Amino acid sequence: MNFCLYKYIFKRLGMMVPVLLGVMLIIFFINHITPGDPAVILLGDRADIQDVENLRREMGLNDPFFVQFFRYVGNVIRLDFGTSFVPPHRTVWEEISMRFPTTMQLAALSVVFAILMGIPLGIISATKQYSIFDNIATVIGLLGVSIPNFWQGMLFIMLFSVTLGWLPAAGWSGPQTWILPAITIGTSSAAVIMRMTRSTMLEVVRQDYIRTARAKGQKESTVIYKHALKNALIPVVTVVGLQFGGLLGGAVLTETIFSIPGLGRYVVQAVNQRDYPTVLGGVLLMALAFSFVNLLVDILYAFIDPRIRSQYK
Repeated sequence: MNFCLYKYIFKRLGMMVPVLLGVMLIIFFINHITPGDPAVILLGDRADIQDVENLRREMGLNDPFFVQFFRYVGNVIRLDFGTSFVPPHRTVWEEISMRFPTTMQLAALSVVFAILMGIPLGIISATKQYSIFDNIATVIGLLGVSIPNFWQGMLFIMLFSVTLGWLPAAGWSGPQTWILPAITIGTSSAAVIMRMTRSTMLEVVRQDYIRTARAKGQKESTVIYKHALKNALIPVVTVVGLQFGGLLGGAVLTETIFSIPGLGRYVVQAVNQRDYPTVLGGVLLMALAFSFVNLLVDILYAFIDPRIRSQYK
């Protein structure tokens, strides 16, 4: 990578700052207007009114909204996400750091499954357009997009865990426990990737340079994988990056269904318990991970397409 490409990367990193500030502002505002007093949550419903008021003053809850917001932003810059309201009152950073790797592992496994299923199916479906395989792949893709993740997860548990006894129904302790959750939230992404791969491949295989490559006598596999697929990857890579954000969101329900000790399940519990610092920290970290994945996708464009790479020379 040359200097211009480094400059582009730093520019993209700078653009992430307003995005993260916007995410923090929205979540902070939603928490602010949500019914429930953090001081009452900490002290209990039977706490003395004066004690509640003193705690509110100590926590700065009586300050104006933007004063509270910018104070929180300053704390986040110092990696201080606050302290959980729920016993044993650990720091939010400590709680998140224990669970976030599990959620990232689940999302990564789901992305790998979606890519391994979606891209080959899309290629074969495009090269055998209107065949029986194309029709079957289309139906599978529509089903994958239409079936809700939580319902599919419960069906998988009933079939593979309760009825057949092949796989465990809960936990995250080894490869066997990874299979059902990863497939559950990766199915819809695989269907989207498959449809995008098919549509872009259909456009590319009709181009003149593909006909020229075939006229030169090159093998069909070389034409498809070396010439057509490489030029069809840009939209597919974009979709893969966008699907990663959906997988982080889908992990919230999937972790709850399969009792996975990840960040998504922890944030759901924090919402039910009105644990505002934990909700803020969890959502912010997910947004940060999604932003970094999109940054990696943008950088990957330069390595896939020589026309984009030439802009930085």
